[in-house]
Amino acid sequence: MPRSKRQRVVTIRVQDDHLEMRVIFAHQPDRNYMHRCSRDIFREVAYAIEDHAAGGTTLEQIVHAIDAPYTQVNVALAFMKERGCVEIRHRRTYPASDIVYEDAMIEFMHLAQCAENH
Repeated sequence: MPRSKRQRVVTIRVQDDHLEMRVIFAHQPDRNYMHRCSRDIFREVAYAIEDHAAGGTTLEQIVHAIDAPYTQVNVALAFMKERGCVEIRHRRTYPASDIVYEDAMIEFMHLAQCAENH
């Protein structure tokens, strides 16, 4: 029996120098949540991905490498994936370019700039 798709809306923005990922479930508002990732953790995640570019990395490996909370690393990865900075192959995260750190920080700063202008 097929599972019904969860209808959800995910938005990411920069607020107070943190990425905020809000998840809104259309038919189950009691499941809505928000997680945040500081700029410092975001930066460390980008460096970790760059350091493990050849073999890729996983959420768990990044968490242990930089000693950060799972939720913050997950927010950083979700944003980088959405913006095309990383790609997922066989459940591993790989940089989408040779300059993943720079790409990720440009995207973070662009989103922060957009937030300041509104």
